[in-house]
Amino acid sequence: MENEKKDVNLFTRLIKGGHVPDILDCIANLSSDEVFTPPDLVDKILDLLPEEVWSDSSLKWLDPACKTGIFLRQIAKRLMIGLRDEFPDEEERREHIFHNMLYGIALTDLTALMSRRSLYTSKNANGEKSIANFDTTEGNISYDNRPHTYKNGVCIYCGNKEGSELDRSADRERHAYNFIHLTEEEAKKMKFDVIVGNPPYQLKDGGGGIGSAAMPIYQLFVNQALKLNPRFLAFIIPSRWFVGGRGLNDFRDFMLNNKHVRHLVDFPNSSDCFPGVDIVGGVCYFIIDKNYTGKCHYEIMSGDEIIVESNRYLKTDGCDILIRYEIMIDILKKVLDRHEEKFETIVSSQKPFGLRTDFLKDPSKYNLPPIQEKEIWSPCVSIYGLLNNKRSIKYVPINYPFPSGTELIDKFKIFMPSTYGCSAIGENGPTPILGEAIMASKLSACTETFTNIGGWDNKEEMENAMSYIKTKFFRFLVGIRKTTQRVTKDTYSFVPLLSFKEVWTDKKLYNRYELTSEEISFIENNIKEM
Repeated sequence: MENEKKDVNLFTRLIKGGHVPDILDCIANLSSDEVFTPPDLVDKILDLLPEEVWSDSSLKWLDPACKTGIFLRQIAKRLMIGLRDEFPDEEERREHIFHNMLYGIALTDLTALMSRRSLYTSKNANGEKSIANFDTTEGNISYDNRPHTYKNGVCIYCGNKEGSELDRSADRERHAYNFIHLTEEEAKKMKFDVIVGNPPYQLKDGGGGIGSAAMPIYQLFVNQALKLNPRFLAFIIPSRWFVGGRGLNDFRDFMLNNKHVRHLVDFPNSSDCFPGVDIVGGVCYFIIDKNYTGKCHYEIMSGDEIIVESNRYLKTDGCDILIRYEIMIDILKKVLDRHEEKFETIVSSQKPFGLRTDFLKDPSKYNLPPIQEKEIWSPCVSIYGLLNNKRSIKYVPINYPFPSGTELIDKFKIFMPSTYGCSAIGENGPTPILGEAIMASKLSACTETFTNIGGWDNKEEMENAMSYIKTKFFRFLVGIRKTTQRVTKDTYSFVPLLSFKEVWTDKKLYNRYELTSEEISFIENNIKEM
């Protein structure tokens, strides 16, 4: 009985005793890409592991992205109970767990100290207050401020650019995260049975938020962990890989086709996991079990409530993204089965007329002639863009040397904002998906603030195309692919290209694709009027 009390008191007395406030629930995040994991969330991730791991003294555990040490601490709490029969003596049990089972690689010098404090109750593993009895300061939680390794100006491990903010001297932390900067020889020496953690989400870019423009890095931690061939891998990462993200195509393809992903828990709203932290597209945690092959148990969460639960393969036939809701898959299948041409064929790529966002402010920056605020030429071309963060129009003569897109100048067309909002379908209630589009008359162009849609000889076809864009059905199909602010040509790849000789309404479209009342309700409840 006395030993049991010691086990409980060893950490926070949360297992058997009354509630004691946990400092790791209150600590502020270091930065937007190093988000601390609340203890209760760590427990939910660890719950995905089979019960037998907590009584197996032969397993070696690794957290390759230690921040507060919370993963290792919660694992230790469970092992102190699970190994009680094998090691009745508490001190012997603790020594075996800390010396032979638990290992961590910290992200920074500060997080190394925090992690040792959480696990060993001392910032130094060999300190007077340490309960681990190590001979070294580090114990089994290491940190190495190693440099980036550049080739042709880019780090061969993480992609950081030479000369960037992180290309620092040895007296400053370079954020060349140890785990993904391991040499091949170092990686070969590492043997772990279970790898768990919450890796950094992006390369630091000097910005304040977790933005779609920053370079994702979490997939490198997953890839590196898998190279070590663990029995189990459990991470929590952003869900943006479901649909997009820079450099994530290969990772997404791997995950969608991986039959060893046994469980995936998806939070469309990231604040349900990390209060006060907005991560576009949500977050998810998962377990990969190398001895399991089959369907994935997939859950979509709203707070602590499971709103969708299914056993499914993550990949949908004919689709290169992970679609959250099965009802969305059913609707999309009805559309794709008709094998119609796709709307993306009439959508421009970035910079439809070769003009950058700041063109209205200073065209001379791009070696182009001046522009005017008034129509002083006849005829002249109207250029739509942003000036001081407001939509503006300026004018140029008809023979202006546009870098590209000149064939569209004398056409009716639609200018669609190339960035708008960021909520995915089902993430934060009904969403409009797309921003307010502009029906542009002939003799018009735009900066890259917009993408260009179409290019018609008559105004009626443009207006009918706009009627199609305004339907909830159209924007629902766009929303399947859109989880960030960016609206690119690819975003329209699920939308069929229809005839614009007629006006389109949701009712006509629902009938055309034979949607059920349940499918119609799903669209109506999740897409706002435009």
